[in-house]
Amino acid sequence: MSTPDPKLLLAWYDSHARTLPWRVPPQPAGRRVLPDPYRVWLSEIMLQQTTVAAVKGYFDDFTRRWPSLADLAAADLDDVLRAWAGLGYYSRARNLKACANAVVADHGGAFPDNETELRKLPGIGAYTAAAIAAIAFDRPAVVVDGNVERVVSRLFRLTEPLPGSRPLIREKATLVTPNHRPGDFAQAMMDLGATICTPRKPVCGLCPWEKSCLVAHDADVAQFPRKAPKTARPTRHGTVFVVFQADGSVLLRKRPEKGLLGGMAEVPGTEWTAQSADHAEKFAPFICTKWTKLNRPVEHTFTHFHLVLSVWTGVADHANQTIDKHWWSSREAVAGEALPTVMRKVLKAAEPHRPGL
Repeated sequence: MSTPDPKLLLAWYDSHARTLPWRVPPQPAGRRVLPDPYRVWLSEIMLQQTTVAAVKGYFDDFTRRWPSLADLAAADLDDVLRAWAGLGYYSRARNLKACANAVVADHGGAFPDNETELRKLPGIGAYTAAAIAAIAFDRPAVVVDGNVERVVSRLFRLTEPLPGSRPLIREKATLVTPNHRPGDFAQAMMDLGATICTPRKPVCGLCPWEKSCLVAHDADVAQFPRKAPKTARPTRHGTVFVVFQADGSVLLRKRPEKGLLGGMAEVPGTEWTAQSADHAEKFAPFICTKWTKLNRPVEHTFTHFHLVLSVWTGVADHANQTIDKHWWSSREAVAGEALPTVMRKVLKAAEPHRPGL
């Protein structure tokens, strides 16, 4: 095996770089025009555990509403959560706001240009710090995301399964990471994994490192990187109550600030527990006299567990009847509420029972 040559990858990137809204494309003769660190940071936070296709619309919306870091720092957290709704992993949105506040308060509104200081900021871990340092400031840094893990595992035929192989993957990635054009190289590695060295059907014949790769064209290339067997997700159960008013508005409340989906909006409901039980009596008598239970539960899978929700719908006994710390969201307003995906599923399932249809 010949050592993968970074120059070959950079030359490929110069011709095949993806066009992305947060990216400055490669420049002629290897010159580098540095992107806005705010846009790099925002995109990297959004892209965690999510796809480029899912992020593009959110990124455009965020940068339109909050064009600069200072604008985001001045924003209301609830507005940020509403804008983030549907993107998932909502602690990222809270850390996004906390990080913007910290950069403005402690760094004069300018991101630090090195990994050590970047890692001190809320929501920025090892990968994100390296990515910002390399892409936004052209600092030499080893940037290892899921795409890079796949590329490196195949290049060196690393048979130890993830996550145990990560230290070795980083060691091998360090061997091929140059000091020259580190920002472009980091993005080239990401693009190679996203467009050529794909999970299921890599196009080895188009790869600039084909001759250096130990698994190129092998029948088992798609088996790299190896992965440890997944443990089964436990199932949790709960009951939710979709309460409508005669005008079609729906009753919502805010989840606790800390914990899963912290600070997001939801319809009232029970705790999510390991045991299946319908607890309609805990909420039902308080605001509606007649309830309808949907025939099918709503299901949603989180990272660490699967959730099954029984859904009850009803119409409030009296107009404008309220409960402390709850509010009525109109037909028009509910689309803009900070509702996580699981709650939007609940409301969609209950929609046929909304008054006035």
